[in-house]
Amino acid sequence: MNETFQQQLQSLLNCDLKSLFPLARSMKRKLKFFVGPTNSGKTYNAMQELKASNSGLYLAPLRLLALEGYEDLKQNSIDASLITGEEQIINEDASHVCSTIEMLDFNLDVDLAVIDEIQMLEDEDRGWAWVNAIIGVPANTVIMTGSVNALDAVKKITKYLGEELEIVKYQRKTPLKVMARYTSLDNLEAATALIAFSRSDVLKLKQRLQKKYKVSVIYGNLSPEVRRDEAKRFREKKSEILIATDAIAMGLNLPIKNLLFTTDTKFDGKSRRKLTVNEIVQIAGRAGRYGHHEVGFLGATRRDVLEYIKKEYEEPVKTIKPPYRVKINNEQLLDLASHIKTNSLTKILKFFNKNMKFDGPFKAANISSMIEASTIVDKRDKLTLEEKYLLSQAPITTKSTIILQAFEAYIAAVIKKRVCHYKPSITLPKKAVTQKDLLLVEDEVKKISLYLWLSYKFPEIFPDYEKAVILRNSFNSFIENSLKLNLKLERPTKKNNDFFKPKRRFGRRG
Repeated sequence: MNETFQQQLQSLLNCDLKSLFPLARSMKRKLKFFVGPTNSGKTYNAMQELKASNSGLYLAPLRLLALEGYEDLKQNSIDASLITGEEQIINEDASHVCSTIEMLDFNLDVDLAVIDEIQMLEDEDRGWAWVNAIIGVPANTVIMTGSVNALDAVKKITKYLGEELEIVKYQRKTPLKVMARYTSLDNLEAATALIAFSRSDVLKLKQRLQKKYKVSVIYGNLSPEVRRDEAKRFREKKSEILIATDAIAMGLNLPIKNLLFTTDTKFDGKSRRKLTVNEIVQIAGRAGRYGHHEVGFLGATRRDVLEYIKKEYEEPVKTIKPPYRVKINNEQLLDLASHIKTNSLTKILKFFNKNMKFDGPFKAANISSMIEASTIVDKRDKLTLEEKYLLSQAPITTKSTIILQAFEAYIAAVIKKRVCHYKPSITLPKKAVTQKDLLLVEDEVKKISLYLWLSYKFPEIFPDYEKAVILRNSFNSFIENSLKLNLKLERPTKKNNDFFKPKRRFGRRG
């Protein structure tokens, strides 16, 4: 019996990925890779093919890009639906769907699917979603768009699938030149973007520069709506300078003439390190937007930074090497739980990470964020394993007290099957005075995103979708207005902070 158990376990742990996507396997798919640098027209041409298809799917790396794709289709009189983790606009007559890549429905077959930014399959946390999409999207034609560093990976995965691959190469439409000298912050030209790698550094630069220039800012903690508004201000020349993190490296089409790095290092969640050639090339490609500037210029605000950027930029991009990441699915989760006899999601996920073997160039995905969330849900014995698995994928950040306390309250509502109305944790003042004030509102918008995500998973328990959207709009407007002000860098005074006192404990408020 023990031998049989071991055989069953080994069978479960030696996974044939192709078999997990039967609908895609039943189709004679043709794969295309539109490969080229930023600003080469590859995504534009992929979207033109999508518009001409009888039915189609656009898979985006960001909610903002899914929304832009959806609006583009609608403007071309094509019925479409929008599906993201926190937003679903369903048109029953729609022939096309635009969605974030994690929301891909593997049971919806279409004529053509576009998988955007395919080089994201290298991402440590989210790369599995691109790998799964390549293997399992059920479309007669699959168009992938991305940079040349993903070409080898696409070839290897296609060979594993035994499917036809057509490679279409694109060239950059405008030249990109590296500046000979560094550029002083006191001598910036209009249509310049400054690149920093933290929210704090972006806001410090904003405080310094807005005394002389009109400034827009973009960083990861901002909601897609605010990022879009800030990008629009820069695009319409209502601001002269854009200060941004690498959040602009993907998807945002901006009329940048000069792109200047303010540093050559970034903190990647584990340590501070030098920028890689792939990161530099991806960000630098945003300069010299076709139709706006005949040439793009790449530079830096310090001599030493420019020397490093120039040296790295001239290096060849680094090819994405196998193995490629894939994530545990519901069926595997339940089978593993049965075999190792546990209801602990944390134990199952760690077991999967350590022991899973695949038949192609793949490995178990880094699911550290899920494991982090699983330690929270595992404290609740009354949750089923399926509920734990679902909740562990919720969009939370363990760095925010507001979000963590709300998450605990929402878990309690799921256990008790008790209706949970959305109530904000903060009261808005007339304006933000400090950066900390602004951060609290940014976290409140993330808390709304969490509630909206749950409202699709448990609509009876979290019914306040419309109210949450209205509040999100209000908070986003506050953030947009605050970003135009000169925020103080110092800690907020007691008087200022009174605006943001929670009305009562977050956990009880939801």
